[in-house]
Amino acid sequence: MRGELQMHLEDFREYCLSLPAVTESTPFGEDVLVFKVADKIFALAGLDEVPPMANLKCDPDLALELRDRYEHVRPGYHMNKKHWNTVELEGGIPTAELRNMIDHSYQLVVKGLPKAVREKLCGGL
Repeated sequence: MRGELQMHLEDFREYCLSLPAVTESTPFGEDVLVFKVADKIFALAGLDEVPPMANLKCDPDLALELRDRYEHVRPGYHMNKKHWNTVELEGGIPTAELRNMIDHSYQLVVKGLPKAVREKLCGGL
């Protein structure tokens, strides 16, 4: 089914905002959505990009694996290419896999927070 093989920008936004304690802002201009947890960025998406793209934090080894597996996953544009991927949202990557990538990015950021902050925000995720 077509809907399972793409994630529209609005779906991406809604999914990011559904995660615990996530905030959305536009610190880099009105055309870039930034998603943070405890003031730390875990996802960015350009509003004017065609096709829609998002930057997601990623473990370096997994980042390389995802780039090998999917042609629509590339080193992070304008980001540390070792720790970030740029993902084409409507490029044919299954929605479940895109959600896994978002979750992984979120969890990496949460894991890096001080324990007291993690427990306060997310019940110790």
